[in-house]
Amino acid sequence: MTEEKNAYSYGVGILKTLGLAFKHFIQTYVDDIRRHGKRYYSTDGVAYRSSKDVSGIFTIQYPEEKLIVPEEFRYVPFLIFDEKDGEKVYRCTSCGICAKVCPPQCIWIVRSSDPNTGRPIPDPAEFTIDIDICMNCGLCAEYCPFDAIKMDHDYELSAYERKSNVYDKARLGKPVSYYASIRPINYAREQAAELEAEAQRAARKSSHA
Repeated sequence: MTEEKNAYSYGVGILKTLGLAFKHFIQTYVDDIRRHGKRYYSTDGVAYRSSKDVSGIFTIQYPEEKLIVPEEFRYVPFLIFDEKDGEKVYRCTSCGICAKVCPPQCIWIVRSSDPNTGRPIPDPAEFTIDIDICMNCGLCAEYCPFDAIKMDHDYELSAYERKSNVYDKARLGKPVSYYASIRPINYAREQAAELEAEAQRAARKSSHA
């Protein structure tokens, strides 16, 4: 009796699973007809299939299609530079805080120095990150006092050679416009905070005048 009951339970479970698969199969074609085939190979289609409102098959056809990553998604860090008069001006002052707080110690910085006096210059001569060691924790970006290092959204970093995963300053550098494009909310919040700080400084200066 027990064996017959187990066989019945297994049979019902299999039928339920097949029924659910068949339901998704039918819903996929119904949804395709309703949306005129716009579920695939478009930003709107990927966004729809990633939402809670999707019906039918929701598989993303990677690499032809890619999931839309949330703004707070983080991968390897990158350095921000401002473009002034056609020149790249890195925000990094080579203070070394990011290298100190990095848990796996994957950041190496060499500070620039004045060729005449030998005194240090607040600009990195070399800035290196080994992305094979990096754990993408984001502490470097969190602790940077100059908003010079941020976490990227680019996750397609495979390479054939080990040395290709050691990023130098040139490869890490990206313009502030890129940061604004991948993290618009964060960028707007930082800009608002900066404007508020400038207004407060101006108010203090005028009060002392």
